[in-house]
Amino acid sequence: MRRLAILPGSFNPPTLAHLALAEQALAFAPEVVLALPSAMPHKIFDHVCAMERLRLMVAACEPYPHFSVAQMDRGLFIEMARECRLHWGPQVEIAFVCGRDAAERIVTWKYADGDSIERQLTEYSLLVASRLGHYEPPPHLAHRITNLPLDRSFDAHSATDVRTRLAEGVPWQHLVPEQIVPLVEQIYRQP
Repeated sequence: MRRLAILPGSFNPPTLAHLALAEQALAFAPEVVLALPSAMPHKIFDHVCAMERLRLMVAACEPYPHFSVAQMDRGLFIEMARECRLHWGPQVEIAFVCGRDAAERIVTWKYADGDSIERQLTEYSLLVASRLGHYEPPPHLAHRITNLPLDRSFDAHSATDVRTRLAEGVPWQHLVPEQIVPLVEQIYRQP
């Protein structure tokens, strides 16, 4: 059975923490897909369009032969899992990579009838990085949730922090992959 790890996000812009999460997921799967959903249920995309973020993602992943980039139609994990199976086949084993905060949101989200988290976790599993704290899954879900080690230094890396630092004119370059620094400068400094 083929295994695939998917790291969804807004990548606004991609950071070193995104790449560190993807690298940790290689312990689970031989390929990690950084996925940009067209819409996410908990975020509004503004300022930088999807095509520009995809451009940044491709450039950030270029040095990593086991990373790929995809744009997804929808933003819930169950929707993305089903979309991936259309492309990679029905037998692909899918694990979503996320941080502690996302895992907490996913497990407690109010899903439509028939799409409980328990049922969803029969179609995919979760790889949860301990960003800004350790994640302890509910006991009845623990068999489908694996904690990923992540260096604590990445707790301070966020796309929001990059955008804030850019707006304030303070150093931000250390938070993004070196190969995209010029692109981030060009895209995010536009009026």
